Amino acid sequence: MTFVDRTPSADELRGVRYLFTDIDDTLTTDGQLLPETYQVLWDLNDAGIAVIPVTGGSAGWCEHIVRAWPVKAVIGESGAYAVFRRGRDVVFDYWEGQAVQTERQRRHLQTVVDIIAREGLGFQIAHDQAFRLADVAVDIVGHPPAEVDRLAACLRDRGATVAISSIHINTWIGNYDKRSMSERLLIEEFGLSPQAVPLATAFVGDSRNDAPMFGYIDNSFGVNNVLSILPQLSHAPRWISTRPAGLGFADIGETILAAAKHREA
Repeated sequence: MTFVDRTPSADELRGVRYLFTDIDDTLTTDGQLLPETYQVLWDLNDAGIAVIPVTGGSAGWCEHIVRAWPVKAVIGESGAYAVFRRGRDVVFDYWEGQAVQTERQRRHLQTVVDIIAREGLGFQIAHDQAFRLADVAVDIVGHPPAEVDRLAACLRDRGATVAISSIHINTWIGNYDKRSMSERLLIEEFGLSPQAVPLATAFVGDSRNDAPMFGYIDNSFGVNNVLSILPQLSHAPRWISTRPAGLGFADIGETILAAAKHREA
């Protein structure tokens, strides 16, 4: 069985043309992109289904992905910008503007460092912070959930936005998230009407920072590892794969491809 409880029907997914997906522990498995997962990305692309990774990952990762993977665009740093190919060029479309968001990040990084030192919980700034353009990432792997929530609360008390993934606290100053940038991308870049979004889109995720997308996209999927954090989600996925991470994504992708073939028949 590919899904927990119920497998979506072809009729439910036959209109999907845009597949948004988280990356860490959704596309990747133990930090790696498995061959069967990568193949499904190509199969989706070849079938005319646009894949758009939506990640807390840094600008460095986003530029590589939009250049090297079969994707339509990448939304990076939890919605801070969308990244596209324009011929041989790569374009970053910021939520508010590069200068504004870069200056906010500079000041917020010092705030985060000060809070970590004051709280004495042993957190470290993420190793890829130097490649980030708008947010601050803190490694949380190995820290108890109570410590993660305590640091998140301290950051929110300072007026910051906080998103918690399976590997990081991502934090920034600004009124955006994965959902808001995805909505802008669909309407302004891809030309979808708000009324067309429910049938034309799907999303796959695994963690707490994916809750806004689970709430926005009707055809929402969780890979199996999402089960461990379901009680913490304000919005839950509609369907959950029986396999975790990149293997679960491959199953979800194959299900969407089968629905697309049913549409063409």
